[in-house]
Amino acid sequence: MKRTVAAIFAVSILGAAMFLAHAYKTRGDQAGNISVTGLGEVDFESDQVIWSGRFEASSVDLGEAFAKIKAQRSKVENYLVEKGVSKDEIQFEQVSTYEREKSVYNDQGKYVGSEFDKFELNQRVVVNSEDLDLVSSVSREISELLNEGVQITSEKPDYYYSKLDELKLDLIEKASENGRIRAEQIAKNSKSDLKGLKSARLGVFQILGYNSGESYSWSGTFNTSSRWKTASITVKMDFEVE
Repeated sequence: MKRTVAAIFAVSILGAAMFLAHAYKTRGDQAGNISVTGLGEVDFESDQVIWSGRFEASSVDLGEAFAKIKAQRSKVENYLVEKGVSKDEIQFEQVSTYEREKSVYNDQGKYVGSEFDKFELNQRVVVNSEDLDLVSSVSREISELLNEGVQITSEKPDYYYSKLDELKLDLIEKASENGRIRAEQIAKNSKSDLKGLKSARLGVFQILGYNSGESYSWSGTFNTSSRWKTASITVKMDFEVE
């Protein structure tokens, strides 16, 4: 009986030792992973500008108000053309019409209601051009039309880039190369060999104003207020090493 128990005990110890040895060998054969985030970044200048302004006219007579807004439109167009803007780059949107009212008070100064005051019309002019210097200058000087009786307000120009698709592809290539270089350096430092790419996930495309101090956004940032911009994208990459 004692010999039987001893034999069973010995076999159990041997089995456990073999299992541990196999487990250790299997763990050593498994390939490890290196996860990195590659960054692609480039500074560039916009190649398209869109500027808009809005002018207005008013009168108690609707026909007279339309005549005024038409005259102002002519002055705005002539001004832009004289400054060097092509007519093909100028667009006038539909005229907006509003009926304005004024408050009415009785002899005791008590508010008793409102009544029609005047018709107020306004129209938006938009310039879409590739001449950034010219349109930027016009947006600052358009207030000169106030001297001609044109009640116009100027918006800040918006700057765009027409080759965003090409820019994105270039950034993805740079981010992928940057990620691979980082992974190779990590593998080298850990005395491992970099094998193949297991997975890659693109991050959010970001366009910020150059040196603007803007923050990245989870949904992506698309700056239009700056003529000079910085675009970036990240790629999260998982590599297999051995």
